[in-house]
Amino acid sequence: MRILVTLLVLAVVGIGGWQLLPSQTDQNKTITVGTTDAVTSLDPAGAYDAGSWALFSNVFQTLLTFEPGGVEPVPDAARSCGFEGTGLKTYQCKLRDDITFPSGRKMTAEDVKYSFERVKKINAPVGPASLFSTLGSVTADNATTVTFHLSSADATFPLKVATGAGSIVDKDKYPATALRTDTGVDGTGPYTLASYTKDKKAVLDPYGSYQGYLSGTGRPIELRYYTDSAQLNSAYEDKQLDVATRTLPPSVLSRLNPSDPNQRVNESDSSETHNLYLNTRAGSPLHDVRVRRAMAWLVNRERLAATVYEGTVEPLYSLIPTGITGHTTSFFDDYPTQSTQKARQLLTEAGVTLPVHFTFGYGKNRGAGEQEAAELKKQLEASGLFKVDVQGYEWTDFQKRWAAGKMDAWAVGWVADYPDPDTFGSALVGTGSTMSTGYSNKIVDHLILDSQQYPDRARAANDFRDIQKDVATDVPLIPLWQRKEYVVSTEDVGGSQYLDDGTGVFRLWRLQWI
Repeated sequence: MRILVTLLVLAVVGIGGWQLLPSQTDQNKTITVGTTDAVTSLDPAGAYDAGSWALFSNVFQTLLTFEPGGVEPVPDAARSCGFEGTGLKTYQCKLRDDITFPSGRKMTAEDVKYSFERVKKINAPVGPASLFSTLGSVTADNATTVTFHLSSADATFPLKVATGAGSIVDKDKYPATALRTDTGVDGTGPYTLASYTKDKKAVLDPYGSYQGYLSGTGRPIELRYYTDSAQLNSAYEDKQLDVATRTLPPSVLSRLNPSDPNQRVNESDSSETHNLYLNTRAGSPLHDVRVRRAMAWLVNRERLAATVYEGTVEPLYSLIPTGITGHTTSFFDDYPTQSTQKARQLLTEAGVTLPVHFTFGYGKNRGAGEQEAAELKKQLEASGLFKVDVQGYEWTDFQKRWAAGKMDAWAVGWVADYPDPDTFGSALVGTGSTMSTGYSNKIVDHLILDSQQYPDRARAANDFRDIQKDVATDVPLIPLWQRKEYVVSTEDVGGSQYLDDGTGVFRLWRLQWI
């Protein structure tokens, strides 16, 4: 009798356990992911934004990649990489010899060389060429060895290799001096792009021939793009999505409860920053540094974070965010409170006509961009010292406008390319920066180069503290806030906590059915 009872219990437990495990049909079912991050281009040479790079990290491979929460890159398409000698000017990688493109052709060092060279040759206005400012030339020494020859010592180069800018393309499918314009992708990442509809969706199928850092590929994914946060939230609430990220409305984020039994909520720190960039060129109403300093005396970050973002972001007082080596509070040190009196004094010294009239652009349907622009306009105009003309632009047009210096001021987020303060250096405040403010300071440029000479990144902290002091003095930008990262998913999807961790990698392959 005891044996019979035991067998019955085991049978029940077995049935229960079987019911808890997903069926093979469920395992192959597509996971739908929603976001408001737009894709600028499917060509790695033509995009330098979070939405594009999120897709790139799934359909392309890089020589190196980042583990979740890691700060040092690990081999992916490469078997090994390292600096040659002690000068930090020659970087060599040995490739895996078992990687094939969807065409069936084997990847070689020539493809790697071609991929890096075309980024620099094309030098797209909103592309990532600036990330390789220290890259002099690339040589394919043999089928599996590629060597990067740097113009100056750059300990951060391995970090840059691991970004979306280092995506390796099939040299037979991508033109050498122009961007590819169709909706095809030929990479060797864990996914292939089965279909793509701009601003609507990207359908990703696991790439059966993938070879690299990952032990395997993930579930089929449908990445859906929404024009604004409200649409994203509506789709998630209507159960059209399994996962929603970047970015739900602040009113929704502020009410999220990690203990909610009906969904999974992941909140984490992020190194994403959001700045107000200022056009410093001659002819701009913000050219005089005293005008820009006056603006810095008027911006109220705490109010912005508390009202527009309902406490879901943290006020930021410097170029480098908290959690990154070298972070300071340079703008709080120089502009500790809002002061109309100090702002007026600076504008009087500058001899400008009051109110100072300037244009302020933002990306339409990009989170709370419209509400943020309205709040900043209100803060600046309340002093009687400024008159602000606010205008929203579609995302791609917005990028082109700031790249061409067609706006006086614009607010935009910056997602760290890699977990190092260098990603907030030359790209944002170096001469010829990606943000195209026209700002150029030889001392800042020298400090950026100097900081790149330290393999021990903690030793670069003093250089970055000095950079932040200079930026607070020159005000080519005004730091506004630092984002918290939120991902919500249905209770039957796991792995969403690994999706985005600030390393620039969007790990769709970590999503699984539970």
